Amino acid sequence: MLDTSWSVMAAGALSIIGVPIVPGAMAQTRTPIGAMSRARPETISPTAHYTGYVWFAHGQSHEAFATRTGRVMYHALRGPNLIAHRIHLPTLEGMLLARHRVIDLRLEQAIEAGEIDQIVEVACGLSPRGWRFRSRYGSRITYVEADLPGMIENKRRILAALGGETPHHRTAIVDALAADGPTSIDAICASLDPARGTAIITEGLINYFDTEVMLGIWRRFSRALRRFPRGLYLADIILRAGNQGLLVAGFRWFLSVFVRGRVHMHFDSVEQAEDALAGVGLTGVLLDPRDLAFELPGLELEGAGTVRIVEAMAQPAARSSEAASETR
Repeated sequence: MLDTSWSVMAAGALSIIGVPIVPGAMAQTRTPIGAMSRARPETISPTAHYTGYVWFAHGQSHEAFATRTGRVMYHALRGPNLIAHRIHLPTLEGMLLARHRVIDLRLEQAIEAGEIDQIVEVACGLSPRGWRFRSRYGSRITYVEADLPGMIENKRRILAALGGETPHHRTAIVDALAADGPTSIDAICASLDPARGTAIITEGLINYFDTEVMLGIWRRFSRALRRFPRGLYLADIILRAGNQGLLVAGFRWFLSVFVRGRVHMHFDSVEQAEDALAGVGLTGVLLDPRDLAFELPGLELEGAGTVRIVEAMAQPAARSSEAASETR
């Protein structure tokens, strides 16, 4: 089949350049996003190298975030991606760009509307988002880039080359699985101004965890955001709905191979995912990137169709308490 052939061809290209193609060996870090190869290459997963270079190749990033390994992987997969694109198959490149651009778009709109002034990006890795939004908005926003220690060490090297951290753009060590303590998401949010609207962002993270662990992460995010007058959560997620059949099965297989582990699909439908968000205190919707193509010129519809964007709001603590009292 064409879809299977593309996946095999892409996996073959990776094996030629030395990227393991045996599923099940997850990267050593919890987060799929890594750091700069020039600094600590052993801390970077193949996903991080490739994703970082995709953003750079499409004008979404600075060369400081691009790695040599990422460049090699990008060009190794360029042929299979072009073939898939021409015959209207979803590509990894198309999916990565779609999720990144939609999250950027919705965050930008929230800032411009005066709803969000503070952002915490969990598992930030090689994401250029903090640097780009700092360059655009300056002291108007506070942006915290958070990740595990090895990742943050490398991110700090990158930012140092781009002018360094500032009071409005800084890094922090976070463990998304920590319920409390100095590296928890709650501790990071507690360091921010409780009077300002705040967003938590994850990109390329949620589908690496099983459902129980993922729901625990959502609960911690929800609790952390309740202290603010407006708490926004933006993330990407892959559902089983729309990702069935032979056409997409090859893409899913390659994605699992590429990230060196299982890609968990927690929900069968958009409705199930939205109900799960509500169950942890996040009221929201799942956006289909294809519905926003009119705002995002050049979006690859096939790749965009394999992913959804979570846009959810946490209920402020005061209102949560009032609602609880009314039900007694």
